[in-house]
Amino acid sequence: MFLGEISPTAFRGALGSGTSIFLTVGILSGQVMGLDEVLGQEEFWPYLLSTTCIPAILQLLILPWFPESPRYLFIDKGDEEGCKKALRQLHGLADCDSSLEDIQKEKSNLAGFRAKKPWELFTDRSVRWQLLTIIVINMAQQLNGVNAMYFYADYVFLQSGIPIEKTPYATVGTGACECFTALTCGLLIECLGRKVLITGGYILMSICCILFTLTLAFQNVSPVFPYLSVACVFAFVLSFGLGPGGVTNILNNELFTQNARPAAFMIAGTVNWLSFFLVGLFFPFIVIGLQHYCFLVFFVVCSSVAVYILLVVPETKNKTFVEIQNEFKSSRNSSTSDGSGTTLLSTCL
Repeated sequence: MFLGEISPTAFRGALGSGTSIFLTVGILSGQVMGLDEVLGQEEFWPYLLSTTCIPAILQLLILPWFPESPRYLFIDKGDEEGCKKALRQLHGLADCDSSLEDIQKEKSNLAGFRAKKPWELFTDRSVRWQLLTIIVINMAQQLNGVNAMYFYADYVFLQSGIPIEKTPYATVGTGACECFTALTCGLLIECLGRKVLITGGYILMSICCILFTLTLAFQNVSPVFPYLSVACVFAFVLSFGLGPGGVTNILNNELFTQNARPAAFMIAGTVNWLSFFLVGLFFPFIVIGLQHYCFLVFFVVCSSVAVYILLVVPETKNKTFVEIQNEFKSSRNSSTSDGSGTTLLSTCL
């Protein structure tokens, strides 16, 4: 949220994707340090766990020197001078005026509105589509099968003939793939836009779910299929990193204005972690019941979310928060003036 609020409009996507880039770098670093040759042996576990202190200490040393969010200072606190000082520190003198003008427009649009509580968003019809969108995409980020794919990865690698002592290196390869695609997403997001990347990512993941199910079903038919399964694992991880992994957090930021954004982030985070908890709780039973056909469940999730984003979510590239809010309002107004089916769907939601 802080990254989204301090970023210039033209670079908001690229800077926002930095969270997923460094998240995947952290995952890859953990996988590498967990190898037996580094800190993966039992006697080194205390040292491995203690490395988490490094980023925490760095944040404690660096973050106090960061300015407060300019939008928070100007819109919430009414501190124009503090806002200008923060903008000069973050953007430099050249970008200060345009950024301040954008913040002033947002404040004018929110005149008379106060910061909302999380539960108030559920009763506010003006943000119902935005709220529904962040609930859908944050649920899908955990329920799309990427965690299940990591669960199956060791089995797939063993089936393809990789010795059990070498499977951790293959797992590092999946982490490297996700890191690479997160970086690619950061480079492409201001060029292709958010909607293309996240929709394309879910469509590719849907295709991978079908192919992975087929290759697992025919594991014993031909020695080629285990290798195809390995390819599906990497393709699935690549597809996730290219779209859903990087764009979801950016959309959490961009779909709301200043008075609703903190509450929306609380809801998005709660939904995300609750979905993660449910996957961890029920996935073992799903595997027992459906075995490799469990990926058909994830196919339904991925394909449904792709259709939802394609039909409902506008492109947010190079648009201010106010412009995005107005686009949702205009689409809502047009939907209520369409046929009865659309009106009924809008009313139900």
